[in-house]
This record gives sequence, C-alpha cells and structure tokens, in this order.
Amino acid sequence: MLRTFLLPLALIAGLFSTSVPAADTPPDVLARTTTQEVLAILKQDKEIQSGNLNKVYQLVEAKILPNFDFNRMTQLAVGKHWPRASPKQKQALVTEFRNLLVRTYSSSLTAFTNQTVDFKPMTLKPDDTDVTVRSEIRQPGGQPIPIDYAMYKTTFGWKVYDVSIDGVSLVTNYRASFASTIRQSGIDGLVKTLADKSASAAARPPARPAP
Repeated sequence: MLRTFLLPLALIAGLFSTSVPAADTPPDVLARTTTQEVLAILKQDKEIQSGNLNKVYQLVEAKILPNFDFNRMTQLAVGKHWPRASPKQKQALVTEFRNLLVRTYSSSLTAFTNQTVDFKPMTLKPDDTDVTVRSEIRQPGGQPIPIDYAMYKTTFGWKVYDVSIDGVSLVTNYRASFASTIRQSGIDGLVKTLADKSASAAARPPARPAP
C-alpha cells in the first residue's frame, strides 16, 4: 500500500511554489496553478531526471516543509497513542515522520515523464476553514488516479494535513502500522522504526522513468 502514494506525493513537493502569497490564495487555485508549474520544471530539469537526489532533496525541503502541517499529520497518524507521548517523544515523532516522507518520496520525482493533473471545481465559502481539494493524475496507458488534499486555513495560509489517493488516506494508512509498532515496542520503538525506514529510503537508488 505504501507505494500507492509514491507518484501522487511526488507532486506535493511543488504544490505550493508560487509568487502569489499563499495566505491570499484560495487552496484550489494555489494547487492547480503551481502544480502545472512544477510539472513543467520536472520535465525540463535534466539533473532531477538523471537522479540527482541532492537537488531533489533541496526541492522537497523547500516546497513541502513550509506548506504541510507535519505536527497535525503526525498527531493524526499516531492517533489515540499521541497523548501518551512525552513532549520530547512528540517532537521526535514529528521529525522522523517528516524525514521519512521526504526521503521516501523524493526519489519518485525523478520518474516523472508525461503525467498531467486535472483539478476539480470547488466552491470556497468565505467562512470555510477546512476543505478538500480534489484532483486526478492522468498518465498514458493508465487509469486516472483520484487525489484529494485535506487542507485547513491558518494565519500563514492553507496547509495540507492529509492526502487521499484513490480513496485511501495517507494518515489512516500510517495509523495502522504506527499502532502495531507502538503495541510491540512503545513510542520510542516507533521513533526508531521511522528513523530506520528513513535511512533505508535514503539509501535506495532513485526511481527511473518508465521507457
């Protein structure tokens, strides 16, 4: 199931790269216009296409981290076990979960070729603070992949706190495995597991575009 999220989450790396202040931009407009920009960059950047992971990491760090609420994502993924964690453990969980997502999905940026993204129309009411931005990834020879971005409004603009791919939530997907690890080895065991997976993801060779 984990690999189901590889392609869609690669798009997230550039979902919010825009010259328009994020705080003033509706979430669907922000997602649509900037994703188109990023897809164009991915198709033109020879270093990323050749598998330059250092450059990919820089791209992901610059575009994902400022626009995702990793604290909220981690809390939702850890679920009922979150209150049991100490402040130090909570910070470690957030850090390691963020690192895992960055490392796991960076390599998939090198595999982009002819994918396009279509965003669905949405109506944003003035008092809306939590919305779902719906889209589809289209790729030659394959069925469209529905992607839903759960976003909420903050004083710093709209933030993503969950992503659903073909009806499967990233947060929910991780919650089951996190709960299992916590039952077996506690909060510290989950921190170590996340760190080990992050190191393993960083050691894997980058993905290659399909011929």
